[in-house]
Amino acid sequence: MAHDRVADSIEAQTGRASMKIVGILAGGVLIGASYLAELLFGGNSPQGAALAMVGALVLAAPVCMQAIRHLLAGQMHMDELVALTILAALSISDFQMAGLVAFLLLLSNLVESRSALGARASIEGLIRLAPKRAHKLVDGTEQLVDPATLTPGDIIRVRPGDDIPADGTILTGQTSINESNITGESLPADKAAGDEVFAGTANLTGAVDVTVTRAGRDTTLGKVQSLILHAESTKIPIMRLMERYAGWYTPVVLMLAGIVWFFTKEVDRSITMLIVACPVALILAVPTAMVAALSCAARLGILVKDVRTLEIARTLTAVVFDKTGTLTTGQLTLTRLKPIGDVDAADLLTLAASVEQMSRHPVAQAVVAKAGEARLALAQPTEAIEVPGKGVAGVIDGATVRIGRRLWLAEQGVDVSALEREEYAEPEGLSTLYVARDTRLLGWIGLEDRTRPRARQAMDHLRELGIRHLVMVTGDRWSVARRVAAEMGCSEVQAEVLPQDKLDLVDALRRDGHRVAVIGDGVNDAPALAAGDLSVAMGAAGSDVAINSASVALMNDDLPRLPFMIRLSRSAIGVVHQNMMFGIVFITISLILSGLGAITPVLGAVLQLTAALAVVFNSARLVRFGEELHRQSPHQAPTRAVRVESVAAGA
Repeated sequence: MAHDRVADSIEAQTGRASMKIVGILAGGVLIGASYLAELLFGGNSPQGAALAMVGALVLAAPVCMQAIRHLLAGQMHMDELVALTILAALSISDFQMAGLVAFLLLLSNLVESRSALGARASIEGLIRLAPKRAHKLVDGTEQLVDPATLTPGDIIRVRPGDDIPADGTILTGQTSINESNITGESLPADKAAGDEVFAGTANLTGAVDVTVTRAGRDTTLGKVQSLILHAESTKIPIMRLMERYAGWYTPVVLMLAGIVWFFTKEVDRSITMLIVACPVALILAVPTAMVAALSCAARLGILVKDVRTLEIARTLTAVVFDKTGTLTTGQLTLTRLKPIGDVDAADLLTLAASVEQMSRHPVAQAVVAKAGEARLALAQPTEAIEVPGKGVAGVIDGATVRIGRRLWLAEQGVDVSALEREEYAEPEGLSTLYVARDTRLLGWIGLEDRTRPRARQAMDHLRELGIRHLVMVTGDRWSVARRVAAEMGCSEVQAEVLPQDKLDLVDALRRDGHRVAVIGDGVNDAPALAAGDLSVAMGAAGSDVAINSASVALMNDDLPRLPFMIRLSRSAIGVVHQNMMFGIVFITISLILSGLGAITPVLGAVLQLTAALAVVFNSARLVRFGEELHRQSPHQAPTRAVRVESVAAGA
């Protein structure tokens, strides 16, 4: 797999860097031994000179060979500058100084390669979570197999403490699963038969049998692995700008060092200039910050597919939200009962749920679920029928019970005249079902798609970040759209729109000069997602469409992750600018001081190493950015009581 090749490449590069450490340490030991020999055998001892010369050659050889390979390939890198610095130090025949300078320079350059590799390895460690074995059930017996051999339809057993080896659906059993590495959610998720589970998550409490739906690289974890590694290899414009001018940097530094040598006749000054001019801090400035930010985002369940997204997010001025599944849960909930006359509310709900239990429609499931919460005993209807888009009907105790739209009930001969009275009027913002027995209207049931518990909090945070243009679009009715938009505090709302209308809205915002983010579920919002400057798919865990359609995928449904990503973007670019400014100031001041003879070659090498470490540690702050969000858990939606209204007959 491509991911495996990338992972193997990272391991190989890390292994080569480890070998360089061994070589550098060996050379450093020889240089140190040469100083010890001088103490034991006196100054200018042949033993000390021999140890210093061997140590200097050990340290210089790999750098010079690498520089030669680059030159033969017609490329100009910073290795050539390091090689020239070491050769210049050797030319003054002070092998101890040459070796010490080479040791410190190589150590600072190793910080560069190891920090980048270490950051990549930390991401790889974050996502390399798939277990190495799976317990497959074959004819009722368990077989220990490689997870890579699993195929959709296989049944696996996962015991407490095991990692789940493939995406699937729980067949039997119930448990709690730690999904933090996929969704970023710190609290375990309770799972039972029919619930979806993901590869790489940890089973905590109960044994479950799981039917495999996706295995290997097709799992959610496999896709996340590939996309994070791809994002790490992308570059923001400032990185490409540095590469464009890298070919000019070395010749300019050589020219300045040559000018100083020509006028001062002091080779030490020129050597020091070459040492401090190695732009290790500048080279580390961008990649360390970006990789640290990617690692932070992945830890919190934010899948950034292109590092350029981190630069775009900080400049957003408008956000377009889809309603269903983004600002709302996408699951209807029964919130209001309105019996007519002397009808009892419990009887109204019992009759409705008894007939609706034969349907798999989301509306029917919401009604039945509420009856289950109320512990109502449901009857078994006969002659049950479902009329798509209109309602359902069934016979209970010899009477025909119908639940559906008002117009449909009227067509069936039901007297709906009571609805003309104000106290029975259809409410704003609710989806309404009407219940009738034979020709008598018993009342209506109101359902709503609840807003996400922390969606309003996310909206408030976006406004605090200076994003004032918050637009909600939906294909739902205007009455429902206005209710949700009012709860969210949206600056604009568009209802009863088609996918093309959403696309036109995004295009219009961009023509007005806005930098637009589009938040949706990645399915019917695909055209608008593609048109936005930044596109975010909600709840991407397990969703192929969501993961592939957007530039950012939130692996859970916690909307405050969006303003956090904007804050992370601003902090990451801020760290990049800090690193760049520090690197430029350091090189400029060091070159001036070196030219004036105020810095020795050894001191220059020490300062170079210190500057590289300063940049690395400054970028590393981003890895722990947002820990307070990781500790927080999305607030559970409060249990909402059903509003029951009973109006006396004739009132």
